[in-house]
Amino acid sequence: MPVEIKELVIRAVVQPEAGSANGHPTAEPGATTQGAGVDPEEREAIVAAAVKEVLRILKASKER
Repeated sequence: MPVEIKELVIRAVVQPEAGSANGHPTAEPGATTQGAGVDPEEREAIVAAAVKEVLRILKASKER
């Protein structure tokens, strides 16, 4: 049975990087950074929190 997600909420806090002028990143356009400066443990915590929230939303939608 396919799962349909009707609502997805994404929250982000954007802060200028240290050492950048006027809040613009120093990376060249098109350049990619592996992990965007996030250590593996923090990345795992973010993914786990996202999965937990999606599962909570799915459970709440089934209860309706």
